[in-house]
Amino acid sequence: MSALPEFQSFNVSVENHIAHVQLCRPDALNSMNQAFWLELPQCMRAIEAQTDARVIVISSTGKHFSAGMDLGVFTNPKAVPMSGDAGRMAENLRRVVLQLQDTLSSLEQIRLPVLAAIQGGCIGGALDMVCAADSRYCSADAYFTIKETELGMTADVGTLQRLPKLMPQGVVRELAYTGRKFSAQEAKALGFVNEVYESQQAMLDGVMTIAAQIAQNSPLAVTGCKEMLNYSRDHSVEDSLRYMATWQAGMFRPTDMMKTFQAKAQKQQAEYDDLFSVKGLFEE
Repeated sequence: MSALPEFQSFNVSVENHIAHVQLCRPDALNSMNQAFWLELPQCMRAIEAQTDARVIVISSTGKHFSAGMDLGVFTNPKAVPMSGDAGRMAENLRRVVLQLQDTLSSLEQIRLPVLAAIQGGCIGGALDMVCAADSRYCSADAYFTIKETELGMTADVGTLQRLPKLMPQGVVRELAYTGRKFSAQEAKALGFVNEVYESQQAMLDGVMTIAAQIAQNSPLAVTGCKEMLNYSRDHSVEDSLRYMATWQAGMFRPTDMMKTFQAKAQKQQAEYDDLFSVKGLFEE
């Protein structure tokens, strides 16, 4: 495996098949600046392609998980021109928004499960990001808000599309229309987060334990679960069942099951082969 690149926005470590990605700009409240939007998909895909990680944990540093979008992203005239033909400006802005959306969608597109560990404020664009994770966990001081509404705009990079799949429609609409904060306890009651922990350290310990359990399983079985769950969310039950049958016909082999049975008989942990590396076309 080759060394991971250095990132301005993240500290990354990989140990025991677990990749830990930490937002590392606490002095700036881990706001999502221009570097963040470029680096997040690079980071996710580098972990997938260049490490033996089987699960990713995203956490943060400092008092708050993230204050959300750095306004400098939309005030950069190179990305979003502020003058010229109105139609051309609109077409450009649409492409910028699509690119921002693709950044967060990278959490769904990689084959590894992504677990988000959230402390303090998870605001605006940060909420968009954790909605794209497979599972969310938080400390008792965490809170969430669709901040864009209060700022006079409509959230545009994923919250309004993903949150209704994770929480009741009526509640999501209230949160979107009002922009009010909702607490860790409310998020747990609504099923948005899996668990609330007393402190940030307790949360990290708990999430790493869950990540270790995932990493012990067959990586082929786990990536199959992610593929099926994402597909089923966006398709009918019938279509999803048919896709499942096709996936199973193509991907299922008894090798990992035999390793599981042998390990259980010997009261040991099964050791599974890694998936083949993700590579570019014709890349060695």
